[in-house]
Amino acid sequence: MVRTLRKKYLLTKRGLDLICSVLVIAGVLSWLLPMLALLIKLDSRGPVFFLQKRIGRGGRIFICYKLRTMVVNGEADEHPVLENDARITMVGRFLRISHLDEMPQFFNVLMGTMSLVGPRPYMLMDNQRFSDIVPGHSFRLLIKPGITGLSQVKGFHERVIDLQTIFSRYQWDAFYVRNASLRLDLRILRRTTHIFFTKKIGLWR
Repeated sequence: MVRTLRKKYLLTKRGLDLICSVLVIAGVLSWLLPMLALLIKLDSRGPVFFLQKRIGRGGRIFICYKLRTMVVNGEADEHPVLENDARITMVGRFLRISHLDEMPQFFNVLMGTMSLVGPRPYMLMDNQRFSDIVPGHSFRLLIKPGITGLSQVKGFHERVIDLQTIFSRYQWDAFYVRNASLRLDLRILRRTTHIFFTKKIGLWR
């Protein structure tokens, strides 16, 4: 019975991922990405997209799509972004504050390497570092990574990470893996939408 309910949930979750990703890509990214791409190209030299290896479900590596927010440099995969990082471009700073740099990840959702909701995927070096700090850290990899997740809506979404943040993120991610359900997913999506639009409105004040 439990296995049947779990399978039904995963099928429903995948269906929701497909519907929402197609709607966002067709209805929003079709016109938003060209505008952002132009701003990125005018602001600095380099590609529009930043492709980075991330850790997915079961520890499998996948390519995560983002908009480029930094000048092209050889340390993007080794050194996490710091507060007031000189590598961040002017347009990139706006993209990071508004989280618009994450929008291309809807293509990851469409392809099935990510979900709308799940633990955030870490880059390879961070995943190794966090695994050395938190025992059983790989438990969070039992489910697909998400564009948003429980640890993010609980406030642990900052770029700068200290030890307390690492442990708190894992605790919320582990709670999600143990209690994942359609109801919880919808609650996280609703909270994420509220945070996103509240923050965007705040940018223009």
